[in-house]
Amino acid sequence: MRVAGGIAVALSLVGAASANAHPRAIESREFFALHIDDSTSPSYIERALGARHEGQIGELEGHHTFSLPREQSDDFNALLDDLRAKRKLRRRSGNPIEARSADPLDGILWSEKLARPRQRLHKRIPPPIPDVASRFITENEMKTLETQSHIMSTLGITDPIFKDQWHLFNALQPGHDLNVTGVWLDGVTGKGVITAVVDDGLDMYSEDLKPNYFAEGSWDYNNNSPEPKPVLDDDRHGTRCSGEIAASKNDVCGVGVAYDSKISGIRILSAAISDEDEAASINYKFQENDIYSCSWGPMDDGQTMDAPGMLIKRAMVNGVQKGRGGKGSVFVFAAGNGATYDDNCNFDGYTNSIYSVTVGAIDRYGDHPPYSESCSAQLVVAYSSGGRSAIHTTDVGTNECFAGHGGTSAAGPLAAGSIALALSVRPDLTWRDVQYLMVETAVTVHEDDGSWQTLPSGRKFSHDWGFGKVDTYALVQKARDWELVKPQAWYHSPWLRVHNNIPQGSQGLLSRYIVTGDQMKGANFARLEHVTVTMNVNHTRRGDLSVELRSPGGVISHLSVPRRNDEENVGYEDWTFMTVAHWGESPVGEWSVIVKDTVVNEHSGQFVDWRLNLWGEAIDGTDQPLHPLPNDHDDDHPYEEAHVATTTVQPVPTKTSTPTHPDDQHDRPVNQKPPQASETFPAEELDTSKPADATSPTASPTSTSSAISNYLPSFGASKRTQIWIYASLAMIIVFFIGLGVYFQLQRQKRRRTNAQDDYEFEMIEDEDETHPMTGGAGRTQRRGGELYNAFAGESDEEVFSEDDDEPYRDRLANISEKDDEGEDDSPGSHLLSEK
Repeated sequence: MRVAGGIAVALSLVGAASANAHPRAIESREFFALHIDDSTSPSYIERALGARHEGQIGELEGHHTFSLPREQSDDFNALLDDLRAKRKLRRRSGNPIEARSADPLDGILWSEKLARPRQRLHKRIPPPIPDVASRFITENEMKTLETQSHIMSTLGITDPIFKDQWHLFNALQPGHDLNVTGVWLDGVTGKGVITAVVDDGLDMYSEDLKPNYFAEGSWDYNNNSPEPKPVLDDDRHGTRCSGEIAASKNDVCGVGVAYDSKISGIRILSAAISDEDEAASINYKFQENDIYSCSWGPMDDGQTMDAPGMLIKRAMVNGVQKGRGGKGSVFVFAAGNGATYDDNCNFDGYTNSIYSVTVGAIDRYGDHPPYSESCSAQLVVAYSSGGRSAIHTTDVGTNECFAGHGGTSAAGPLAAGSIALALSVRPDLTWRDVQYLMVETAVTVHEDDGSWQTLPSGRKFSHDWGFGKVDTYALVQKARDWELVKPQAWYHSPWLRVHNNIPQGSQGLLSRYIVTGDQMKGANFARLEHVTVTMNVNHTRRGDLSVELRSPGGVISHLSVPRRNDEENVGYEDWTFMTVAHWGESPVGEWSVIVKDTVVNEHSGQFVDWRLNLWGEAIDGTDQPLHPLPNDHDDDHPYEEAHVATTTVQPVPTKTSTPTHPDDQHDRPVNQKPPQASETFPAEELDTSKPADATSPTASPTSTSSAISNYLPSFGASKRTQIWIYASLAMIIVFFIGLGVYFQLQRQKRRRTNAQDDYEFEMIEDEDETHPMTGGAGRTQRRGGELYNAFAGESDEEVFSEDDDEPYRDRLANISEKDDEGEDDSPGSHLLSEK
């Protein structure tokens, strides 16, 4: 039950302030986050170390903040380093649970020095919308407008800007909206669900938001206050996002997607914030707040690569494991607005988290806005600015409205509102059930744009569109009788040591890892959901790099892409990329990572190591444990030498073209569904006698498309387009052969009829340039990729080059370096708005 009234407000004050028991003297003291076990009290640590206990960190049980005078912090750091060294020795000795010594640090499970508060999270402010020329309304549009009026009358909607809220009911471009009005007509309006908008505040005194404002779930972390009211001139973003989700059905502005749901405000974006407060914010009141809508992230400038700190990562895991009574908090993140700068949402550690529903944008004409970032972590798209239009919503002020909201900042809250409607009919859905439902009900768009891949499950995925656009009606209907998924299972490969220089240009460095059926059985792993690859790459210009992941079924994930503005003289250090492109695919078989240095110049790099992580559904959910909290010290994981080879890959664009005629209408049915297919791979069906072959009949959707993707260049096109290309080439070849035969016959005829006309006619043949397609590469596991769609073969030439003076070394520095030459024969605009 939800706590109400004055008691709840008092509890919220105590809970939020617990991590701030003392005024922060950041100039004179250093602060540390410690995770201590149940048998160790904070007061014991406080007395033993002479530190001051600042309080528990939000809802993170066992996590506390301590502080020391600055002059003592070096000694404390040394103590923590000594603790980690002792713990590692105990683990390696095979007796990690040895008797507790008298050392007070033994109760410390994890520690981190906290950085000073800083401004690293940003809203995205949309540019002005171009003027739209007026035009006559067609007869068909008049009929649709009449339907809209009938819906308003039936539901009693009198909100003055509802007719401008095309994202809810698009009368001028029918079908290009959230398909939500049918849900409302069924009586589903979001009752009982609370969404927390983590942003720059929420105007709880707006007449449009006041009826649905949930004070008990709100907090201002910038001003340490229970009321997250906008203060600064530009504190409008959170209010506008809130209106999209839960603006009331009344006579003010418009309505939200879930207009009878509740909305909380959590203010963090209006001032510098510490990791401690950010971690607390995304867990705030997570037994009351169901969804956390986050339309922000690192800068979308095409050069920033930033992720949440370890404390924040722990808070996200804590949210999905303990929030909503163990069903898990639902985190919704906007994909980002940096596409015009070559930015990609896999460079954002929030959007590429497996715990996030990452949402890109689609405009009112069904086109891809130029600002919306693409990436392998994008799950779906929702409507936003573009095509000379924007989102109409609530603004700061008693009765203020706004007609210019946009960017992926506006797309994310619309997805959050749709999820709120689904939770209102099925409150027992887990955070992973929500992601499954989004995948299964998304509607594909622009299937002929060359960006879509057909997955072994029969579904389609695009780096531009994810699994497609949100269909709220389909989402809610499927949620009604959805069978809950079993608990999460996972498999982590060993760290794979590559240590090879990356060739420049069209050659990439490929590394493989083979997953067996026995490994999946041992991990209690039934079906695949997310794939992450953690890797280390050194490079003197990060923006030249790209990384591609190829699955056993031939599906390609572009984990990383080149960025023209990224001049950083570092590569990827323990960076985790994520992809949802392999959802439902069998994990058994060969996974390949290709790292490419795309520009031939004076900059160079080395592929150091990588690790494959598979996440999915358990075979047996009765005794499946929760995944441990993330840790930044993983020196004790297994480590293996990786076999590498060079391979030829063709770079291709993945961006869809922007519309040239924004008034063009599309008639794609809003209820169109992707094909359904079984995605479960039960243990008894896994072939444990040998790893799955990437070219076996069971590893690819169709034999034709598999052959094309595995042995011939793909030209960056979809498999259907590839078939058309090669069929056309075959026809051209046949034509020229026929032409040659024709001229030869004509020449012979002329010789017979007129000897004086006897002359030579010579056919000139073009010599097509081909690339090596051999595939004898050694097994390796490193994540690699870029914006290529070609599945070219690998050359037999293996590259081995190690440098003792390299800037990054693998975790077992004492391992003697040696070349392991082995071969594996297995084949291998609405507004440019906020995020």
